[in-house]
Amino acid sequence: MARRKGLSFYDRKRKRAGSSVFQEVVSWGFGIFASVFLAVVVVMYFGMTINVVGESMRPGLYNGQKVYVNEFVYLLSKPKTGDVVVFLPNGNEHSHYYVKRVVAVPGDHLVIRDGCLYVNGLESAWVSEEITDPGIAANDMYLDAGEYFCIGDDPNNSEDSRSANIGPVSDKDIIGKVWFRSKYEDSSRGFVK
Repeated sequence: MARRKGLSFYDRKRKRAGSSVFQEVVSWGFGIFASVFLAVVVVMYFGMTINVVGESMRPGLYNGQKVYVNEFVYLLSKPKTGDVVVFLPNGNEHSHYYVKRVVAVPGDHLVIRDGCLYVNGLESAWVSEEITDPGIAANDMYLDAGEYFCIGDDPNNSEDSRSANIGPVSDKDIIGKVWFRSKYEDSSRGFVK
């Protein structure tokens, strides 16, 4: 029987190639599982889902549409102009959740004149149609620390910060930021958005 001379790595390389493919598959599988698990945990513990009530956020959000709310984001930062937020008016836990857009933040000066919202003397980019009812914003308003002026994207079909019973929204009453929205299906109108 003749002995092999020298080193032979051929057999070992072939075994390693087979096991490295297996390790790669296991690695990818673990990565996918961990990502899905983390996403579920984040949504369950740092977020919530609610249904939009009313037509005040059309055309972006519709009555009955489910939105996912990130409750964690405002623990690290403050709401910004343009954010769509969820809040309970005056902290009333017996009310439904309101979904509105932040159009002015603490320190801002605002007024609604001739159907236009002016924030710090400039016309707001967040309200595109003429506002027929300025409500309490017909007079100059200055937002104090922790106050946000929120209005619906369809302002003529919205109960929001212009209403005396709601007024500026306190940061303590803001639940979170709308993070994601579900598809909207309306079988009576025959469309999916």
